[in-house]
Amino acid sequence: MKVLVLGERFPPQALDGLDVVDEPADDVAAILTTPRAPVGAELIGRLPALRIVATASVGFDHVDVEAAQARGIVVRSVPDYCTEEVADHTLALLFALLRGIVALDRSVAAGGWDAKAAGPLRTLGGLRVGIVGHGRIGGAVSSRVRTLGAEVWANDVVESRCDGVRAAPLAELLRACDAVTLHVPLTAQTRGLVGARALALMRPDALLVNTSRGAVVDLDAVVAALREGRLGGAALDVLPAEPPTVPPSAPNLIVTPHAAYYSEAAQQRAVAAAVAAVREALTVPGTATET
Repeated sequence: MKVLVLGERFPPQALDGLDVVDEPADDVAAILTTPRAPVGAELIGRLPALRIVATASVGFDHVDVEAAQARGIVVRSVPDYCTEEVADHTLALLFALLRGIVALDRSVAAGGWDAKAAGPLRTLGGLRVGIVGHGRIGGAVSSRVRTLGAEVWANDVVESRCDGVRAAPLAELLRACDAVTLHVPLTAQTRGLVGARALALMRPDALLVNTSRGAVVDLDAVVAALREGRLGGAALDVLPAEPPTVPPSAPNLIVTPHAAYYSEAAQQRAVAAAVAAVREALTVPGTATET
């Protein structure tokens, strides 16, 4: 039984004992992949022996889950391998916006030395932070910002019952919060969740942070809102197309290269968990369960 490995994230030592191939074949029973290597219906249809698709990532929107389910093929992701990394990155982006870190750095690099070069600065304590998607990562962000003195509102498909967190409808959260962070999976319901209509509800000085999936946000609408002064700042770790043909540019926009998930330790955890799921599925048929 062969394992089709897509992408470059899987080191040879992690694959010891597996019959690894890099091209589709009739006897491929498993796929190991990452978000940069989509697994669509066409590929699934070419693999009659396929049992499992395992991705070394939290999300699995790059896998055609419907096509897999129609064949009884298990799809496994690794939902908790980078919770702390993404929560830390979210907080770092939020602080960078609040304290004008990027603008101040660029000002000094250009020869300036002005504490007010980034405009008015704020502190996190006392602000109202809205968290859209209060699961593992959203909850980790919530605990961090509450510890630092922020008030937290949350919106989720499952109402938050966390002490100190106020559950709110999305529209109410967008209107009321000083900063909004996004931690939802990409689905038909969340695609374009924050677009022109949602941005119109936010305060002109509000901040937006997205470390979930790029297509959750309408990038053109965010850039327009920043350029027109209808949004105070945005920090995006993810974009609809990665890497972008032309990097987005707007006042008080920070973009990082889909790095929130990354640490050496997190990458090792993701690979180990995905490979373990494949080993389990191939060793004991039918024991793997869908995530």
